[in-house]
Amino acid sequence: MRTINLFTQFRHVLILSVLLFLVSVGAPAQDLNRSQLPPPMLQASKPLELDSHFGPLPPCGTEPIPPYPPLDNPAVVKSWSRSTLGRDWIPPSCANWTQIGFTTLVTITARFQYNYGAEGLLRHVGAISELAGTRYWSTTHKQWRTLIVDAYALSDSRPAQRRSDFSAAELKAGKAFYFEQVDNLSGNAVYRLDIIDASESRIVFDVENVTTMHYHLIPILHPGELQSMYFLDRESDNVWRFYSIVRIGKNASGLILGSESSSVNRAVAFYRHLVALPDTQEPPGAR
Repeated sequence: MRTINLFTQFRHVLILSVLLFLVSVGAPAQDLNRSQLPPPMLQASKPLELDSHFGPLPPCGTEPIPPYPPLDNPAVVKSWSRSTLGRDWIPPSCANWTQIGFTTLVTITARFQYNYGAEGLLRHVGAISELAGTRYWSTTHKQWRTLIVDAYALSDSRPAQRRSDFSAAELKAGKAFYFEQVDNLSGNAVYRLDIIDASESRIVFDVENVTTMHYHLIPILHPGELQSMYFLDRESDNVWRFYSIVRIGKNASGLILGSESSSVNRAVAFYRHLVALPDTQEPPGAR
């Protein structure tokens, strides 16, 4: 019985470490006009007739699923069910993900105000070091905790090749960049940041781990098993639409199963970071 209890505790700790959100971007706080941003509230997605058939659909020439909420409404956060979409769910073609299925799948849609244009948002994406200190609500500990201890840009995929943050001018469509991130529990991992689109009206990028992620020498996520993609579309002079989709592959370690709330809260932490909402402001994505 003691062995079973220890295993259960160990599994719960592991769950906290796997969604490293993010996962991928940072930004100087002074670049944002916080007073004009919508309240940091969240709402669960209401069931859609098309959800069960199509699953999530990013804004790739069609209206997204889930749809964007109105500007003054909370972000829509949805964790998708494997029992509904199936073990061999096929990602949308514009995601450029070759692996089918998932262990965890979370989407967030929102509208937000931003006064510094596409260049400001690209500077946001490239400021990797600003991710350090990002916090999230831990459903296990019932408190706000540091998610990302440290983060820094790399010259290439080798961890030793540290460099300064990426500038907006560097982040051109079709280019790949690397960075390293230190999670509070699982430690260091290297990620690749691919810029898909970078124009005055649209920014699209994706991120995935390129090194195996471990917990106490135990591999929990192999390369490419933690993927995220972000779509930022200008709606008007200072209003942008936000869509993110985050996936943990179906071959991830079984030790990380069963933590929907933790996955949601990590996705929410990154969303708040990107649009400059306080990362510890109530309510969290999930209790």
